[in-house]
Amino acid sequence: MIKGFVLDMDGVLYHGDHALPHAAAFMTWLRAWPFCCITNNPTRSPSAVANRLARMGVHGVAPQQIITSAEATANWLAEKKPGFRYFAVGAAGLQEALAHKGEESREDADFVVVGEGAIDYDGIVTGINLVLQRGACLVGTNPDASVDGSRDGERVVLPGGGALMAPFTVATGQDAVFIGKPEPGLYQMALQRLGLAPAECMMIGDRPDTDILGAQRLGMPTALVRTGRFAPGEPLPAGVEPPSIDVDSLLSLHHALRLSQSC
Repeated sequence: MIKGFVLDMDGVLYHGDHALPHAAAFMTWLRAWPFCCITNNPTRSPSAVANRLARMGVHGVAPQQIITSAEATANWLAEKKPGFRYFAVGAAGLQEALAHKGEESREDADFVVVGEGAIDYDGIVTGINLVLQRGACLVGTNPDASVDGSRDGERVVLPGGGALMAPFTVATGQDAVFIGKPEPGLYQMALQRLGLAPAECMMIGDRPDTDILGAQRLGMPTALVRTGRFAPGEPLPAGVEPPSIDVDSLLSLHHALRLSQSC
């Protein structure tokens, strides 16, 4: 029996700076359930994400109900090495999450952490040399090759954490550890926060290669909402099993979930 939900946001609740149709109504219904929102986007803090949702008209999502790949990365590093030293290349959300758990160092970092957003040539050079000269380990917030974004009000494709890791792995010859979906860390943090077993919690996402695949590996029921990059009618990628629910809109998902709960 489903007792709670974990859901992705970009492509499910919004595109760019605009909420998707029925997102506000769906979240109003979802607030009656235990839920967490998880995202591979490491650029904003949970508080900033909650405020952004509210500006779009999607209300009632508290910061503690949001888990970012930056937060999951910081937790993973703290478990691996309490009091870790790090050098990070990425936006404010990543820097804030890491500062809560570790100590920044450009000289003797244990980990070079690569996110998204504010990445420049100097940061790439510093990170590469920490790996080569100091033996730092490469860690990526998320493995996405590309992500959806907006520029001047238009939808654009942006390089994701996986693409932005490439200069570091190519220059050093070292492999990176990735934390975000489809790896288990984000899902496990959400399940722990909700106090639910995988079989009791449904994952809602728009990307079968990350959202759905990672949840299936943990034994979670899944709902694919084809409102993001994955279009209605498009065949599932190889290795992804059919989700528990496969719909073209949040309205259809709402109807399917209400029907399943009444049976």
